[in-house]
Amino acid sequence: MQNTLNGKRVLITQAEEFMGPVLCSVFAEQGADVVASSEALSDPAAAARVVRAAGPIDILVVNLAIKAPATPAVEVSEAEWRQLFATLVDPLPRLVAAAAPAMIARRSGKILLMGSASALRGMKERSSYSAARGAQLAYVQAVGVELAAHNVQVNAIAQNFVENPTYFPPEVQANPRFQERLAREVPLGRLVSAREDALFAAYLCSSAADCFVGQVFPVCGGWVGR
Repeated sequence: MQNTLNGKRVLITQAEEFMGPVLCSVFAEQGADVVASSEALSDPAAAARVVRAAGPIDILVVNLAIKAPATPAVEVSEAEWRQLFATLVDPLPRLVAAAAPAMIARRSGKILLMGSASALRGMKERSSYSAARGAQLAYVQAVGVELAAHNVQVNAIAQNFVENPTYFPPEVQANPRFQERLAREVPLGRLVSAREDALFAAYLCSSAADCFVGQVFPVCGGWVGR
């Protein structure tokens, strides 16, 4: 896969976190003009500000992340719940509202969410995080169907066990207990590499993937299917 994004201008949010660094690198390799934004998006006005500062864009990659708290469901506080939704969920519709009108007007554009497979399979002590990630995916599915009529494709990658500095940094990967878990829970038997994930994201943002609308693609080494 080479030069699949030639001539495309791409805005990647929170570019220094989660999948941001590798997305910026791989998208640039594929010929895209990458606008890497590192601005925090919890402020209600931030999304519109980031999209406006980026100028005209063909592709929006919504990359949002926060450490997943390990809290029993009955102990989840109001503050924890609100923080997760303020970080992971609230910026998403704001970003879409800021970026989509121009895409609709020219009948061309792509929006891709870098989401989580934690919304697709139950995990102990992850109720608040999984709920926020699930809200992201439900939103993408609905908006994807809605914007398809305007030739704007909105999709999501739902990932887990993908190499990234936020959730699987080197020190986690080096832990023998994590390696045992990896062998036990992930049919692939290893982490999906960051580059593998980013190349798939680039494909979904290319013209070769115009047929996908409102879809959620698990990238998790088979973890969801178990």
